[in-house]
Amino acid sequence: MRDIDGDKNNYTLLSDFYEFTMSNGFFKSNLKDKIVSFDLFFRSVPDNASYAILAGIEQMVEYLEHLNFTDEDIAFLEKKGMFDSEFLKYLRNFKFECNVWAIPEGTVIFPNEPLVIVKGPAIQAQFIETMLLLTINHQSMIATKANRICISAEGRPVIEFGSRRAQGHSGAMLGARASYIGGCVGTANTLAEKAYGVPAMGTMAHSWVQLFDSEYEAFKKFAEIYPDNCLLLVDTFDTLKEGIPNAIKVFNEVLLPKGYRPKGIRIDSGDMAYLTKKARKMLDNAGFEDCKIMASNSLDEFTIQNLLLQGAKVDSFGVGERLITSKSSPVFGGVYKLTTVFEDGEMIPKIKISENVSKITNPGFKNLYRLYDNETGIAMADVITLHDEVIDDSKEYEIFHPIYTWKRKRLNNFTAKSLLVPIYEKGKLVYELPSIEEIRNKVQEEVETIWEEVKRFDNPQEYIVDLSEKLWEIKDELLKSHGKGIK
Repeated sequence: MRDIDGDKNNYTLLSDFYEFTMSNGFFKSNLKDKIVSFDLFFRSVPDNASYAILAGIEQMVEYLEHLNFTDEDIAFLEKKGMFDSEFLKYLRNFKFECNVWAIPEGTVIFPNEPLVIVKGPAIQAQFIETMLLLTINHQSMIATKANRICISAEGRPVIEFGSRRAQGHSGAMLGARASYIGGCVGTANTLAEKAYGVPAMGTMAHSWVQLFDSEYEAFKKFAEIYPDNCLLLVDTFDTLKEGIPNAIKVFNEVLLPKGYRPKGIRIDSGDMAYLTKKARKMLDNAGFEDCKIMASNSLDEFTIQNLLLQGAKVDSFGVGERLITSKSSPVFGGVYKLTTVFEDGEMIPKIKISENVSKITNPGFKNLYRLYDNETGIAMADVITLHDEVIDDSKEYEIFHPIYTWKRKRLNNFTAKSLLVPIYEKGKLVYELPSIEEIRNKVQEEVETIWEEVKRFDNPQEYIVDLSEKLWEIKDELLKSHGKGIK
């Protein structure tokens, strides 16, 4: 949410226009103070995967902390000629007063789980929909893609190279942040280090080589300037006949006499499996077994996995457009739906019904538990409950499929952890935002708790996300009242 000079921007008007038409309608219908709750959740994981990584909570907080209507905003809305003068006066004095719960950034998440719950006056809870979805959808998509790419690299470092292909500067900035959270070791985006602490990395482009009279002279000058960080781009002309031989010559003539070892070479085009295997032999034969080989150019988790299966000799990867845009599956389908209206202290659950079963919402004011096997530490299942329900992990607990209810399983010797934490209480921030390093470490810890079968790229095992008996009964009754029903 920071502009390039580091100042906070006011994104209050970055909202779907229907938020204003509905808010004006709520105001004129005396519904502005009606207490409601909304759930933010997503319906499916990009790339037909089974799990995702939650990111964007920090930017959600920044937005809510600066949610206000300036005089210019009010004047702009007044010119639309659609809004009641008393409603505009209300906006001029707008103060966010909702309660907000969220799953912490870096947590492994699954479809249909409440990632963020907002409870408060109808106008306020409804109005923030667009920006909450924008921040959570974008960064969760990129963090998830980055995590999959890093898993495919099998421990080899991955650097995010995508700024020039991102959708705008905010996409580049927040994409770099989310990529680092997901597991990348750094970014090519220099500003991302200043703004978010994501390590900025890079050496040279092909233009460096082209500006000199020869490739050898280009490599020699770079080695003289950066002897302790000499990584050479070797594919400008001919990788095997010119690039690598010239690199080896410079390593011997410039680096070794000064007591330095080369950091590596980078290959950005061609048959990566073939070229890296040949390059490895050439470097080893020249006595540079410690010289690393970096591969870049149109990589993602699928191409990296295939390269390694073919025996490619790659030590690190630079991944650009297919990461920063999540090119193979560029939409994270988060939605924001009304789930509850509160009347005189009573919870009135609300449901959205569709002929498309996946679009039927889970009603009610909720909580979310993750159940961990005490012997292995592996997550066994998630259970969506009513807000005041407590899962007693000292007793046996039965889970069941919310649609195919005959699919049941009894769990013993487990620990139940509530995933949602308070972020705001009556509009006051009560949550201490973790550092980006803490979030990144959390991702690594979280992924370790998921079965390998859930993490595989092809036909992953579906992770269990069930409803509690009480929540399921509420949903079933609402469906029956509209001529539907789960049973």
